[in-house]
Amino acid sequence: MSKEKQFVKEITPQSEDFSRWYLDVIKKADLMSYSPVRGCIVFKPDSYEIWENIQKELDGRFKETGHRNAYFPLFIPESFFQKEKDHIEGFNPELPWVTEAGGEKLEERLAIRPTSETMVGHMYAEWINSYRDLPLLINQWANVVRWEKRTQPFLRTSEFLWQEGHTAHEDEADARRETMQMLDIYKDFAENFLAIPVILGAKTPSERFAGAVDTFSIEAMMKDGKAVQAGTSHYLGTKFAVAFDIKYLDRENQHQFCHTTSWGVSTRLIGALIMVHGDDRGLVMPPKVAPTQLIMIPIGPPKTREPVVARVNELYQQLKKAGVRVKVDDRADQSPGWKFNEYEMRGVPIRLELGPRDMENGQVVLVSRVSGEKKMVAQEHLVEEVNNMLAEIHQQMYDKAKQFRDDNFSSVDTLDEFKAFLEEKRGFALAGWCGSAACEAQVKEETGATSRNIPFEPAEHKETCLVCGEKAQHTVVFGKAY
Repeated sequence: MSKEKQFVKEITPQSEDFSRWYLDVIKKADLMSYSPVRGCIVFKPDSYEIWENIQKELDGRFKETGHRNAYFPLFIPESFFQKEKDHIEGFNPELPWVTEAGGEKLEERLAIRPTSETMVGHMYAEWINSYRDLPLLINQWANVVRWEKRTQPFLRTSEFLWQEGHTAHEDEADARRETMQMLDIYKDFAENFLAIPVILGAKTPSERFAGAVDTFSIEAMMKDGKAVQAGTSHYLGTKFAVAFDIKYLDRENQHQFCHTTSWGVSTRLIGALIMVHGDDRGLVMPPKVAPTQLIMIPIGPPKTREPVVARVNELYQQLKKAGVRVKVDDRADQSPGWKFNEYEMRGVPIRLELGPRDMENGQVVLVSRVSGEKKMVAQEHLVEEVNNMLAEIHQQMYDKAKQFRDDNFSSVDTLDEFKAFLEEKRGFALAGWCGSAACEAQVKEETGATSRNIPFEPAEHKETCLVCGEKAQHTVVFGKAY
């Protein structure tokens, strides 16, 4: 067996070792390389193109709701962090510091951006003077650094890419509307673009963003039953406004502090895509985010190959003109079977095959990566059939992921029940919580699971706390997480 064929086939089964499967897939699908710096990765073209597609879609949604892009400095003075106590305490363990530059020791240490609330706060204090300046709706596409102790490609790295929205408002009601609007945008994006079902809810106090009044999240279940926090939106109240003196003159000519928000998603969405949809053959890419939506493979012996390749190229132009992200693999030095395996492993949603007999019949063969279904379609209807198939594949992927989540979602009343659930199965559990930090900490200590969020629409409302048995103040989703 050639080295190339082994490369295509050697993927650890999910059931054998999910973590190893994940690393095998991202390496063999050529998504990344490890960099010489601990915890940092190089995004190779396919993974970066996935991020570009995420950027393009979200950026359009942000702009439709009145947000504009800006860019803030990577370096943040240490004194900025001292102004908001909870914020610095939350981030201090992960902060890398610059202490020298140009061969000289700096008068003040500079943090490498872990998030930009402090820098944004400083600038907003300069930019905002009157109620006429509000709301101020800014988004930033950037990189951030958090010096993680345990890293995993895409899901948790020392440097990662993200977007962070920062807005300022006249009052709490407007700021809270913004907070929920962005959470809804993230939900719709996750489900209708990435085919990932998510749970919307509020974070418990211990899981809130450092310095936030309230944090809200969308939580997704991976195929090993663990959670990925796929997006967050924070209502910051006037905490940062007071710390950075972000004031405006209201309609009664009185100075008021702004109410601010922040919200973001990151390249951990790439890791979530892989873990939600991938299988033992490799990646399975949702059509709307896939770098390549359709791969065209001409088939046949050398003597009949030229007219087949010519027709493939004609159909390629039709598909490309229609907006399909399509590629042709007409290499003669690799067999069709090798190519089938290769593009299955890379998760390309549709494979098109065209051979001499198909040419005679005026048809092509379309093969779905998700279902494996083969369809003979007339060449004259190719664009329409491909678009219909891409839509079907998205829905199939969403339905499959949702069914998996539903099958691995339980309801428990006691901590012992939750422990038994985690020993026997995998996934999330709905349970009551009294609101005590001690009870929440005990769940984590005894199970390794954390509260994911307090869902807005739980399947049922729990009456008692799973730990102490007292009256439940909240119904909470618990689960292990990345």
